[in-house]
Amino acid sequence: MNDILPIILSIVAALAVIGGLIPVLLKTRKNITQYPGTRDANDPVTPQGGGTLLEDAPVAPAERTTPAGVDLDGLETADVPDNAAGLETIQVETPLPVAGRLTRLRERLVRSNNILGKGLLALLSSDKIDENVWDEVEETLLLADLGTEPTMQLVDALRERVKVLGTRTPEQVKALLREELIKLVDPTMDRSLNTTRHADKPAVVMVVGVNGVGKTTTVGKLARVLVAEDKDVLLGAADTFRAAAAEQLATWGQRVGVPTVKSDVDGADPASVAYEAVKAGIDQEVDVVMIDTAGRLQNKVGLMDELGKVKRVIEKLAEVDEVLLVLDATTGQNGLNQARVFSEVVNITGIVLTKLDGTAKGGIVVAIQKSLGVPVKLIGLGEGADDLAPFEAEGFVDALLN
Repeated sequence: MNDILPIILSIVAALAVIGGLIPVLLKTRKNITQYPGTRDANDPVTPQGGGTLLEDAPVAPAERTTPAGVDLDGLETADVPDNAAGLETIQVETPLPVAGRLTRLRERLVRSNNILGKGLLALLSSDKIDENVWDEVEETLLLADLGTEPTMQLVDALRERVKVLGTRTPEQVKALLREELIKLVDPTMDRSLNTTRHADKPAVVMVVGVNGVGKTTTVGKLARVLVAEDKDVLLGAADTFRAAAAEQLATWGQRVGVPTVKSDVDGADPASVAYEAVKAGIDQEVDVVMIDTAGRLQNKVGLMDELGKVKRVIEKLAEVDEVLLVLDATTGQNGLNQARVFSEVVNITGIVLTKLDGTAKGGIVVAIQKSLGVPVKLIGLGEGADDLAPFEAEGFVDALLN
C-alpha cells in the first residue's frame, strides 16, 4: 500500500497541473462557431472551431493605439517590427491618383493587339463593302464575344449608316463605328461604387467569383483605390479554403496600410470570418469593409448555397452595399454563364473584368451588360498594384479604335 500511494499522488498532481493549463490555453483563442445574432434555420453550426486574428495596418510603434470601443479580447494583433531593435518597418505604399491609373490603362489597351476595333476599321474602310464583308464583320464581333444579339444590333446599325453615308473615308468610318460601339457599351449605366459610409455602419463590399480569376488581388487593388480616396478600409479574409489566401490578403493590407481580419485556423467557417470582419469594422468605425470570398465553380450547388449564407450572415450586422463579381475577360462566354449563376445567388451589383488587355474577349463587356443589366464597374489590364481603374464607356471604345 505504501508503494502505491506515491504513484497515486503523482497522478493527482499531474491532473491538477493539466487542469490549470486548460483555461489559459482557451483564453488565447476566440471561438466564433456561434453567431451572437439570431441564426437562420438553414445555417448549420460549423463543426470545426476557429478564431479570428486582427492584423493591424502598419503604423509606427509609438503611434499604435486602440480605437475607442474596440474590444480586442481574444484577438491577436500582428506587431510591427521596431526600428530601434534593428528591424525594418513595413513601408506603406502610396497609390497613384485615379487619373494616372486611367491614363496607364488606356495606353496599355491602345498598344495591345486587339481585333475588335482594328478589325472592324479595316473591313469597313475597304473599297467595296458587299455581303462577304458584312459576314466578316459579324464573325469579328462574335469572335470578340460580343454576343449574338448585340452583334446583330451593331451590324444592322452599321449597314444602315454606311448605306446612307455613301462615301467612306477612314475618318467617317471611325466616327460612326465609335458612336455605335459607345451605344452598345452604354455610358448611361451607373458605374459608381457604393462605398459611402452609413450614419452608424461602414459600407460593406463582397467580392465573389470562380477560382483563379484574381479575387484576392482585386480586393487588394481596390483597397488601394479606396485609400487613395481617403477612406478607412478593413479587409475580411473569408477565403478560408485556399492555402495562404488569408496571408496574401493580409500582405495587401500591410502594403496599403489597412487592417485585415482573418481566421487563425485553416478551413474555418467563411461566414463566421465575414461576420467578425464586419463587426470589427463597426467597432472601429471604418468607412468600408471588403470581404474576400473563396473561389467556387458556378455549377457546384453546395458551394453556391454557402456563398449565399455568407451574405445572409453579414446582413445580420449591416447591409451589403456592393457585390462585385470578378471575371477573367479571356474566358469569354463562359464568363457570361458564371455571371448568370452568381447573380441568382447573391444579387451581383457590378462586374470587375480582369485581364482586359484588348484580346478577342473584350466584347464580353457588352455581352454581360446586355444579358444581366449589371454594369462593368472596374477593369484591370495587368498584374501591377495600380492596374485597376473605373470603367468608362467612351474611354474604352476610344482605346479600342486608336
